Amino acid sequence: MHDSIAIPACFSSGERQADDPATVARSGQSVFMSVYRTKLAGECRLITVTWCKNLLLHGLSVSVEGPDGDEHYRCKVELKPWYFWRKQGSKHITVDGRAVDIFWDLKAAKFNGETEPRSDYYVAIVCEEEVVLLLGDLKKDAFRKTGCRPSLIEPTLVSRKEHVFGKKKFSTRVKFQEKAPLHDISVECNNNINCDSNLGGFDPELEIRVDGKRAVHVKHLHWKFRGNEFINISKTRVEVYWDVHDWLFGSGPRHGLFIFKPVAVTSSSASKSTPSSPESSAAKLAEFCSHDPSSAENDDDNAAGVSSGFCLFLYAWKVE
Repeated sequence: MHDSIAIPACFSSGERQADDPATVARSGQSVFMSVYRTKLAGECRLITVTWCKNLLLHGLSVSVEGPDGDEHYRCKVELKPWYFWRKQGSKHITVDGRAVDIFWDLKAAKFNGETEPRSDYYVAIVCEEEVVLLLGDLKKDAFRKTGCRPSLIEPTLVSRKEHVFGKKKFSTRVKFQEKAPLHDISVECNNNINCDSNLGGFDPELEIRVDGKRAVHVKHLHWKFRGNEFINISKTRVEVYWDVHDWLFGSGPRHGLFIFKPVAVTSSSASKSTPSSPESSAAKLAEFCSHDPSSAENDDDNAAGVSSGFCLFLYAWKVE
């Protein structure tokens, strides 16, 4: 079921999904997609909140998982800069015969040049007089506007996908536990000159920094274009995967893929690992790229106190 308001091209029903690489490459749009699990309309469901930005507009889309996990109910909002758009409002959808209302207030939202707002906003999803999902820092305003109580079940963030563009440095912010602080993550690829290199003198290196400190450093990237390492972020053990094959050997619009997944501390991850071979890392990358958020509730990571089944997927698109 779809509402009738205007939507950005990146959310048009005739297009592929907003985060599909082909769609992103064609439109040059940044996409931030967050998937939450919570109880809605009597069932444990996935709710996807997507922010989209290109040169002309911002877009916000909220979709709710259907009964079979494939059908979705959507609400879409287009945020146009050149005329008055609905900076505050609500939309109504029906999920399995039950009313679901989506409220938003972006009048004073501060984007700071980003795709997703940083502060002074809220997006609230209400079902059966409960706020089942509330995003943003204007929580009191949201409860006052909706007139509803918070849900007794706390929603869980199970995955986040981001498509970002840059020349050689790519940045994002993320938290790996609900009550943990936000961490700044940056990825940078440097084309160093090495006279001993057999690749025209270029010997690229990859650096991944967390809160300004180098956490992963990969030399001779032409031979280690896929790999994984364990790092510590605050008190959380995180496994980092990278695949920059297309950066080095592709043509046209191309992206590198970086995955950050909190893991339970085991003997195999107790010490910092060395990068694995591209072949073995390719299998692990394929496993995580097929990540199914609906199965994450049984993830063993719950015992370690980390976000249940959470994964951050960062698609870094190089702009020449």
